Formats: sequence, C-alpha cells, structure tokens
Amino acid sequence: MTLNEAIEKLNELEKAGYALGHAQSILYTDGDTVAPKNSWKGRGMALSYLSELTYKQLVNPETGEVLETILQHRDETDEITFRRAEVLKEQYDDLHVLPMEEYVAYQELTNESSAVWHDAKEKSDWKLFEPFLEKIVAARRRYASLKAPEKPAYDVLLDEYEKGATMASLDPFFRTLKEELSPVILEVAKREKPVPAFMKGPWPVSSQKAFSEKIMALEGIDPLNCTLGETEHPFTNNTNKWDVRITTHYYEEDPFFSMYSVIHEGGHALYELDVRDDLQFTCLSGGITMGVHESQSRFYENIIGRSRAFCTPLLKVMKEVFPEQMKGVTEEDLYSAVNLSKPSLIRTEADELTYSLHVMIRYELERAMIGGDLKVQDIPVEWNRLYREILGIDVPDDRRGCLQDSHWSFGGIGYFPSYALGSAYGVQMLREMEKTVDVPGTVGKGDLAPVTAWLTEKIHQYGSLKKPQDLLPAAMGGPLDATVYTGYLKKKFGELYHL
Repeated sequence: MTLNEAIEKLNELEKAGYALGHAQSILYTDGDTVAPKNSWKGRGMALSYLSELTYKQLVNPETGEVLETILQHRDETDEITFRRAEVLKEQYDDLHVLPMEEYVAYQELTNESSAVWHDAKEKSDWKLFEPFLEKIVAARRRYASLKAPEKPAYDVLLDEYEKGATMASLDPFFRTLKEELSPVILEVAKREKPVPAFMKGPWPVSSQKAFSEKIMALEGIDPLNCTLGETEHPFTNNTNKWDVRITTHYYEEDPFFSMYSVIHEGGHALYELDVRDDLQFTCLSGGITMGVHESQSRFYENIIGRSRAFCTPLLKVMKEVFPEQMKGVTEEDLYSAVNLSKPSLIRTEADELTYSLHVMIRYELERAMIGGDLKVQDIPVEWNRLYREILGIDVPDDRRGCLQDSHWSFGGIGYFPSYALGSAYGVQMLREMEKTVDVPGTVGKGDLAPVTAWLTEKIHQYGSLKKPQDLLPAAMGGPLDATVYTGYLKKKFGELYHL
C-alpha cells in the first residue's frame, strides 16, 4: 500500500468513524435527557449494532496496514495526518485486545447499567445497581489485563482518561492536597458562616431557565452551536464544534447548583467550540485528556465563576431575573455566599476548598475496587467510613452517598482524578494568563472574551493535535506543582475566613 493510498483510506475511515460516533453520541444524549424511561431497551439494540460496526470498521487487517503505512512515513506526512494516524492507532490497539463480542456486550451492559443507576439513585437502593457494577468491574479488569498485563489494572484505566497518570504519580498529589488543605478545612469549619437568607429562595425553575440562558451568554457560548438540556447528572456531549450539548439539573430551593453546572459544562463546551476547523470530523476534534478538559470546566466554574470580579456582572444578571430574591444583596454578600465552605455530602455541590477531597475519596475507592481489596457489595460501608474520616460527615443514604455520581454506571472508572488534576492545572494556567491578561479587570466588566481567547490560543484550538506533555507545560508555565493549587486555595479562603 502506497502512502497516498493509505491517506485516502484514512480519510474514508474517519468519515465512517465520525458518522458512527455521531449516531452513538446523539443516542446517548437523548437517552439521558428527553427519552422515555424504558427507551433503554430499544436504544440498547441500536447501540449494540452501531458498536459492532465501529469495531469492524476500525479493527481489521486493512486498517492496521493503513495506519502502519502512514506512521512509517513521518517525514513525508503533514502534521495533522500523521497525528490522526497516531491517535487512531492508539484506538486500534485499545479495541484490538478485546474480541468483538466482548466489546459489543460491554456497550450493552453500560447502556442498561446507566438506566438501572437512575432507578437505583431515585430509590436510594445500592443493591439494585450492585450486580451491574460487579459486571463492569470484572470487564474493566479483564480489559486492563489484556491491554497491559504487566501493569496494575487501575494504572491502565487511569491512563485512558489522563495519559501517563498512575497511582505512583497520583498518590503524592493527593497526599499533598490532604496534608495542605485538611488543616485549613478544619479551621474554616470552626468559623462557619450562616447561609444568607437570600440564598434560601424559593427560586422558580422557569426563572432559573431564563437565568441559565443569560449565564451562557455571559460565558460567551453561541446558542446556535450549543444547546442546554436537563438531566439527572449534568454532562457535556459533542459531535463537532457546531453541535455541542450541555445539560443541567434544576432545584427550586437552590439556583446556584444549576448556575455552576451551566458554567462548568459551559467550560467543557467552550473547549469543543473553539477547536480549529481543520480538525473537525477527525479523531483530533475533541479535547486531548479528561484532565485538560476538566481544567477548562473547573477554570470557568471556580477561578472565574467564584471570583470576586465575576460577582459584579453576576449580581447584575441575578437582579434582572430574581429582583425580589436579590433585593438589597451586595457584590460582597454574593461573593461570600458563593464561596461558603463546609464539608458536604455531594461532590458536584462541594465548595472549591473541600472539592478535591471528594475526588480523593473516589480515587481511594476505585483503586481498592479494581485492585481486588474492596468488594462492590462493601462500597456503601467504605464510602460512608471515608466521608466520616476525611470530611467529618455522616452519609444518610445511598442517594446522597455512593449512588450520587453516574460515572461508574457508564464504566468511567479512572475518570474521577481528572477533576482534581484539572483544578490544579487551571490554577497554574491562571498564573500564566495573568502575565498578559488583566483577568479581574476584564471579568469585572462582564467580558470573558480575553480569558477565552487566551485559553483558545494555548489549549482549545489544538483539540487532540498536541500531546498533553507538550500542551500542558506551555500553558502552565512548567510541570504540575500541587502546592501552587493548594497555595491558591489557602490564600483565597484565608482571606474569606480571616485565618
């Protein structure tokens, strides 16, 4: 096979791959948002067939020859084409280790388990979900043993979400977070502030929906390319830069949950919306790792969304939509309110200071579960023990405990550390950004465009064209340093709580 023939076949391969991925993505989004509860049965049949097509289309001798031919001609191939072949070869190798029947069966399993998880969470009944998670854990262990039998299984799974991440690198990272932040959390808890009266609502959902649209506009999200839906557990899905879907969940007693969900998912959306046009419809069109992706969502949610400067435009919008609830509220009142810190049950509602300890708990549970040191049936007890030990709170039920997150239901074991890594990446990006951008000044005016432009230049535009080891140090001004992240939190909450 000549190089030109290989490139032509690569283009055909990507067209087919995009079409199949597009269909699966829309089915997933539909199933988690507006589809009837029992629709998972029919959707499962469709996803099963599409999964089989995806496997056959990628894992076959011709595809292997196409990719090897391009990879053997690096000097004769342009950067984008070579990188496309490189990324697809990784996907080829990942799928190749599993027989097609197992791959398809796993897709069917996670489709059903997601439906069961919704039901189990609603009923606060771990036992409903337990047998499905046992099957998922067994499947993930088998996959890891086939892909890299010489490595610990959890290291293999971590690498799926954050290239190069291992327990050996994450243990000291989380240890630093715990050692540096635990004393601050304890001291802040002694100085607990009451929840301001204005935060207690009620906040009509209809008004919250109008508020969400204004928040998306403030964040700079084009509604022609990005829509907002409703779901149990907020997420972002995309097929290309002109079709990004974000979701939220509304609570009448709390507008801030949805607001920060929209800002967080909006950060994911902006990453996808700003990828270069010439990378669209290829395997390079999405973000490079989940840690980098979470750096963008956590950046907008916390570094911008919970900053003193952002409270100026935020208060203006809130008073427009909620005039009665926000009457007499000042910017300082709002800044203090959105940065209240107290150990809590729910990760997605956790304040910026305690958030990464929620992630650390999940990291400890996952590594023990995959390593065989923790049985699935014992997760509720161990979950509750860790929350009591690390955050000092008692978990009242499964719904607000081990069933609160959707990740395990779709097989996302190894994903959680990306949230803490992304938070740390984002703080170092802020330090670099501040060298050329007046972040408080522009954010205070309600103009986030200079912030997004900087992130687009350093991160967004490249999609998966650049490898994380090349992309991240340039954007962060050097390697990851957990103490930069903990220093940022200690300074911010030290000032808020007069430590």
